[in-house]
Amino acid sequence: MKGSGIKRIVLLTAIGFAAAAAIWYAALLFSRQDALRRLGVEASGLAAQHSRLLDSELARFRLLPIVLGEYRDLGEALASPTTDAARRLDEKLGFLARETGAYIIYLVDQKGLVIAASNAGTEDSFVGKNFSFRPYFSEALKDGTAEYYGAGAISGRPGLFLARRVGDAAAPAGVVVVKFEFDAVSRIWANDPGETLVVDEHQIILAASDPSQVLTALAPLSPEDRAGIVASGQYRDAALGPGNYRAEDAGRIRGPRGRIMIAAEQPVVGTRLRLLHLLDTRTALQDAWAKAWLLALPAILGLAVVAAAIWWRMTRAARAAADRRALEEAVAARTAELRDEMAERARAEDRYRDAREELAQANRLASVGSITAGLMHEINQPVATIRTLAENARHHLAANRLDRVGANLDAAVEVTARIGTITQEMRRFSRRGRQAAGAEPLDAIIAGALLLVGNRFRKAGAKLDLPAQGQPHVFAERVRLEQVIVNLLQNAIDAVADIADPHVAVLVDIAAKDVVTLTVADNGPGIDPALSKQIFRPFVTGKPDGLGLGLGIAQDIMSDLGGSLTTGPSPLGGAAFVITMRRA
Repeated sequence: MKGSGIKRIVLLTAIGFAAAAAIWYAALLFSRQDALRRLGVEASGLAAQHSRLLDSELARFRLLPIVLGEYRDLGEALASPTTDAARRLDEKLGFLARETGAYIIYLVDQKGLVIAASNAGTEDSFVGKNFSFRPYFSEALKDGTAEYYGAGAISGRPGLFLARRVGDAAAPAGVVVVKFEFDAVSRIWANDPGETLVVDEHQIILAASDPSQVLTALAPLSPEDRAGIVASGQYRDAALGPGNYRAEDAGRIRGPRGRIMIAAEQPVVGTRLRLLHLLDTRTALQDAWAKAWLLALPAILGLAVVAAAIWWRMTRAARAAADRRALEEAVAARTAELRDEMAERARAEDRYRDAREELAQANRLASVGSITAGLMHEINQPVATIRTLAENARHHLAANRLDRVGANLDAAVEVTARIGTITQEMRRFSRRGRQAAGAEPLDAIIAGALLLVGNRFRKAGAKLDLPAQGQPHVFAERVRLEQVIVNLLQNAIDAVADIADPHVAVLVDIAAKDVVTLTVADNGPGIDPALSKQIFRPFVTGKPDGLGLGLGIAQDIMSDLGGSLTTGPSPLGGAAFVITMRRA
């Protein structure tokens, strides 16, 4: 019996050590996978954030050639490239480049010769240089616009060239070019953990938080690719050799000193470029090692307790105590599970709120895209007025009519304030993030919404009835409530687009003590009865090209603000949407 007992102790001890090792190894695998998953989520979030910044910058710079195409000075300079007109254009292009942050802006005639540039008068001046060999020149002459990324023929610095034809396709006069470089956004990216890269389809790095990695390659170039790049002069004489980063399998990159890095990828809109954000796995794996011990130690201790209980049973002692200990362990384990479930539920709710805010932001940006053309008209008109006032002031100053000079300058200041109001409203409307709800003036919110969509009503010739000034304050968040009203006004103008006498009305009812009601009504065809009961559901829409998300997002916003969005009878005979808000 004694020898049998020793054998049982040895066997039980061996089984215990094997089980402890298995538990620790399983905890290590779980901790590593969880750490890498969390790192991947963080990298994806930063990649999406940096991608939105880059897309926003590119969208802003893509407007420059369009605006420049309206300059009368370009036609004068192309007609007389050796006169004062070209030199005046040099100064204007230099001013625009400094104000917008563009690396260079230049005008090329139909033969590819630069006749005016923002860097005129410097050692690296483009004036007089011929860029007819650049693909963006021939493509812009042919197609009207072109985008091309590569290294500058003179500076050797990589960037994105945005080109637009001056004149029509039948008789092109030239091409205006804006070069966008990644330095400014790269400096912003450097403030976040990890490394952000912009790479082309050949895995060549065009932008990086670490400037020393620009124009190095993540993977060796094939002889065919290298020969094509050299022949085109796309990256001038850059070696395009290996740098600190080497691509391995999907989602993994070998970084400096052989470190493994998690890579998250986002496409750069409108190009074949990709944005990568890299995060070092070393710290995460070290934390996973420590976490494995934290996870495994309670299990190992529990295993030891169970072994002790078994041994106790084998010796027929303290049976009741062992049962009580097992019950306590079960209660503790269940408590831990409930705690984990509650934490996971809280994280799921946070992800839901974040996703809903992302959807609302996407809806705002979609609205911005649809009203940008109208705002360009709203801005171009005051800019033309300012130019006229400035030219008049110059003539009055030459004639020593100082009182008229002052009047012209005062008028220019008023027009400038108008431009500021428009751009401020657009910037506020497209800003990301939620603000705390509070008392907001309903008059200002309606005025802000009309500032964004008013041009659509004027173009459509639609009659728009507005409530009188002096409406009360409501409990809301200005940008989100303005988003709801913009959405409803855009839906209304779409509904009356084919009506002979289009009519839209914004009505406010303050009869109730604590509630303010705002109704957007139209005289369109109304809501299809087949859709009336599910109009606020996602992906339900009466528009042939609509996604069916706007009304659902608007209803969610009003629910968050403590109000509601419903349909109602239209006093104009078409459709009507009713917003209820708490009076502040």
